[in-house]
Amino acid sequence: MNKFDNFAAAIDAAQHDLCHNAELVHTEKWQGIDISKKPEAAMHEFRYFGMEVPMPTEELGYYREFIEPNLPWADDHFLERVCGEPLNPGVQWAKWPWGQSAAKFRDENSQFNHNYMERYWPRYAGLTDKGELSGTMFDPDPNHRPLDPVNELGHRGIRYRYGDLNDLLEQLRIEPLTRQAYMPIFFPEDTGVANPDRKPCTLGYFFMMRNNRLDVTYYIRSCDFVRHFRDDIYMTVRLVIWMLERLREKDERWNDVKPGLFRMDIGSLHLFRNDYIKLFGQS
Repeated sequence: MNKFDNFAAAIDAAQHDLCHNAELVHTEKWQGIDISKKPEAAMHEFRYFGMEVPMPTEELGYYREFIEPNLPWADDHFLERVCGEPLNPGVQWAKWPWGQSAAKFRDENSQFNHNYMERYWPRYAGLTDKGELSGTMFDPDPNHRPLDPVNELGHRGIRYRYGDLNDLLEQLRIEPLTRQAYMPIFFPEDTGVANPDRKPCTLGYFFMMRNNRLDVTYYIRSCDFVRHFRDDIYMTVRLVIWMLERLREKDERWNDVKPGLFRMDIGSLHLFRNDYIKLFGQS
């Protein structure tokens, strides 16, 4: 894991690795689409990029300056992600700088086969029109839910009901030093050919509080340097800050806890051939 003093240095290092150490790879599919006969879909790939950066403040201006996300979209979409409802499609996807290309991945109901709102709030995902919740039967507050995990409404796993971001907050409230605070985004239904279409790029987030600092490790299997890298970093930092704000509301033990270390572990950091030429020139 490479350690950096700030996010700008980490992003510069990632760009350097893509320029000088990446390999040209042409996969069979991209986002479930056959690209085997599209030479422009070849990608320059740097495998297993890792970064560790301190989060020294909760001031968003600091992160906006050093990360340079797509604003205001990244802020607006983050708020959509944490809204408490499994919205699909939501509204911010269309405002993304590459929203026009995302449109082709919607189904006959104008929905995506997955998105962050459904994966942050999966318990009721797909059970209401467009993921909008209403009424006490869909109350996202874990304190208002029935205690019987067999009879309550919503999706279930093998043994227990689905958990969500509120459940993660509740676990951290009860056990601030837990080693179990992991939020999965890649689900069993995404495994192999069980899901033949688009799969989540993000695997999940691991949170751990030590010495009054909340660290996050962001696991991501695949990341496009041009279209996603900076926004993925920024929205994960925002998630840490958002969680701290909610935890302080719930338990005074979190009042003195600050953001800690940001870690990101990327299986495939890449950019398309055409993007590589734009950034670095022909090579």
